[in-house]
Amino acid sequence: MRLRMPNTFVLLFAILALIALATWFVPGGKYETHLVNGKQLVDPNTFHYVASSPQGLVALMKAPIKGFVEAAQIIGFVLIVGGAFAVVQKTEAIDTAIRSIARAHAHSKLVRATIIPVFVTLFSLGGATFGMNEEVIPFILIFVPLALALGYDTITGVSIPFLGSQVGFGAAFLNPFNVGIAQGIAGVPVFSGMGYRLIVWAAATFVTIAFLMWYAARVKRNPALSPTYVLDQSRRQEHPVVLADERMTGRHAAVLAIFALTLGAMVIGVVKYDWFIDEIAALFLAMAIVVGMVGRLGPDSWVASFMQGVKDLAPTALVIAIARATMVIARDAHIIDTMLHALMPLVASSHPVFAAQKMYLIQSVINFFIHSGSGQAALTMPIMAPLADLVGVTRQTAILAFQLGELSTPMIPTSGITVGVLALARVPWLTWAKWMIPLQLIYLVLALLLLVPPCLMGWS
Repeated sequence: MRLRMPNTFVLLFAILALIALATWFVPGGKYETHLVNGKQLVDPNTFHYVASSPQGLVALMKAPIKGFVEAAQIIGFVLIVGGAFAVVQKTEAIDTAIRSIARAHAHSKLVRATIIPVFVTLFSLGGATFGMNEEVIPFILIFVPLALALGYDTITGVSIPFLGSQVGFGAAFLNPFNVGIAQGIAGVPVFSGMGYRLIVWAAATFVTIAFLMWYAARVKRNPALSPTYVLDQSRRQEHPVVLADERMTGRHAAVLAIFALTLGAMVIGVVKYDWFIDEIAALFLAMAIVVGMVGRLGPDSWVASFMQGVKDLAPTALVIAIARATMVIARDAHIIDTMLHALMPLVASSHPVFAAQKMYLIQSVINFFIHSGSGQAALTMPIMAPLADLVGVTRQTAILAFQLGELSTPMIPTSGITVGVLALARVPWLTWAKWMIPLQLIYLVLALLLLVPPCLMGWS
């Protein structure tokens, strides 16, 4: 009898329950913090045990609503973006563009050879430079139907924007949210060491592209090999792609131009004006209004389309809330600092290379609980930086180990971005995780290898 994969909600709640159970056995602990340049940093010499706060059944039942409240910003962002995209889709401009790309893909070897490398590289650059993370969510709504139109599958459509941005974020060379903050905390010149980080980014991006191109070609030859084959067939029946020589109208072109300008404004706003979720959500809402007018959607049609988009993403909002609740449970029980303290002695090693590699493995574990690049840097770098001095690892290398630990984000079910993207694409987490295992092992080996040269050359 074939085992049936549990629903994403069931899986997440099971993880939540296990963390709540662990709070009865893991003692409470705390590091003191102090304010440095406006940031609360951990003092690595101040760990002490505190009264534990086991999380019982009542706390477990309250955790999802607390997670919803704490993730309200990203949840609101997802709902507004979903509504805005539904308005754009109502104009049929995106469908027309997808058909145009599909026709070019069918008739041009150059397009077939470059479409995955070009888009993955662009998303990876976004993650590596301005910390593209939550911003990738809207693109799932475009790349899944595009991938299906090109003869690939939902997994490929999710992977191009999501893995592209995440590998860029983890192997970043100019990301202010992980590289910049971590270097500032560790007392290393901000954005120094860019030469080797560019090599790391190029290697990680190349590996991702090569894996996706191999997988996409395999699925194109035999669609039944796809883990999402049944879902893909259903989607193709719901929204069949007809490659007729349909001309794009001026109205379609105007809608796509507005959409492109919106994305450009988002990038400029994030990089130059420190925009975050509030500003980006407002930008997409404004885009939806303008698109509605240009596409000549009446008020009733506009509202109906927007609300349908919100309705479609309601399950995604709840998934994000439960994922966030896992951190709420661990934090309220005061066990995060205890686990961090317990991991620290494991770094000591007979050789700096092994010490750096163990730092990376520890950061990967911590990433299961703390997914914010800046938050993880603020918590771990005040401890890892002086620890690196003691074990013969340069602080620059310790920062790289912290960054590479974030390459596990696409795999972990406690990440709001990961489960949100998968829920949006209607891909069960276990289906995705099973598909990700080979690539995650490749990332693991790559990270361990990339940490060797910095230790041998005393990278500083």
